Amino acid sequence: MFDFRLQSFSRLVISLTLVSLTLAAGLTSLAGGAKAQDKRQNAPGEFDYYVLSLSWSPSFCEEVAERGRSGGRSNIQCEGRPYSFVVHGLWPQYESGFPEYCQRPSPRLSRNIVSSMLDLMPAPGLIFNEWDKHGTCSGLDGRNYFETIRKARAAIKIPAEYLDLSETKTVAPGDVEEAFIKANPGLSNGAVSVTCNRTRLSEVRICLSKDLQFRACEELERRSCRRDQVTMPPIRGG
Repeated sequence: MFDFRLQSFSRLVISLTLVSLTLAAGLTSLAGGAKAQDKRQNAPGEFDYYVLSLSWSPSFCEEVAERGRSGGRSNIQCEGRPYSFVVHGLWPQYESGFPEYCQRPSPRLSRNIVSSMLDLMPAPGLIFNEWDKHGTCSGLDGRNYFETIRKARAAIKIPAEYLDLSETKTVAPGDVEEAFIKANPGLSNGAVSVTCNRTRLSEVRICLSKDLQFRACEELERRSCRRDQVTMPPIRGG
């Protein structure tokens, strides 16, 4: 009888220990998740730097065609003038992670602002989405945010070999980065990155300080293209 009670007590101690360890692991996981989230999360104007994302429009349009999608963005961007690199967005970033949708509902954009940006961001839907998701986190009003996008884009020189691409080009992502570095004095490997989809170059992303100076950022490299080579479809009509 004594042995039976001792065994039962031992089982109870083991069960309680396992429960305690499980609870401790859960609390540790929650603490880790909270630590990973920036304490300024989604506070407008509270961020560390920008990422300027330049989308290779021919890749986007080929993807649209493959998916059989239609709509505002694809009609304007893919059936109009021959775009090369277009602005996808200017994104406020933390050193780790990023804010998004910092004002709900977001302040309304005027038609004049949207119309003024179509040369760089050739789709009203894209402009509205970028304002809602990223612009509201900049701490700027609509006009000043899109003026900042224009200034950021003007600060970047597109390498000559990508201005009038008339045939499909196979490239190494690192070579594209080097071409941008060569064309933009002060730009370093730590401040530029290429992204890709399954086979094509998608975007070139460049890190900029709040005053639009080149700056290194570790987060960019973590999201970069890992393929040895990708293609750049030619500019439509090129």
